[in-house]
Amino acid sequence: MHKNRLYIKMAAILGAMAVVFGAFGSHLLREKMTPDTQSTWETAVSFQFYHALGLLAVGILYKRYHSHMLVNAGRFIFGGTIFFSGSLYMSTILTMIGLPGLGMFSMITPIGGVALFLGWVCLFLGMPGNWMKKDAEEKD
Repeated sequence: MHKNRLYIKMAAILGAMAVVFGAFGSHLLREKMTPDTQSTWETAVSFQFYHALGLLAVGILYKRYHSHMLVNAGRFIFGGTIFFSGSLYMSTILTMIGLPGLGMFSMITPIGGVALFLGWVCLFLGMPGNWMKKDAEEKD
């Protein structure tokens, strides 16, 4: 399968699941959530939506610019979203069922955040005409 199609399909799955998780939190969990857990859940859903759109952009751009950095961007954005939003979902659910002591999920969140950051950096570096490539071309 072509990488651009794979990233577009992965973005579609992330987007669809964000809708499901948003509805689940809004309709089924809202009465059981504290303001803190509700805020955490909403952060997870928002970041999942934002990064689904970012991954969609990577898929569209990869069709035109076959850059290894765009491949890395897609990997980091997808993996980062799973780690970041997924750990927030799990942390919220565990807190709601009375198991907040399982803090391992909150330790995964920053790893996901760093991966998301690296994904956006790779997206920038994967595009033609960015300032780093321009400086390298001028030295030649």
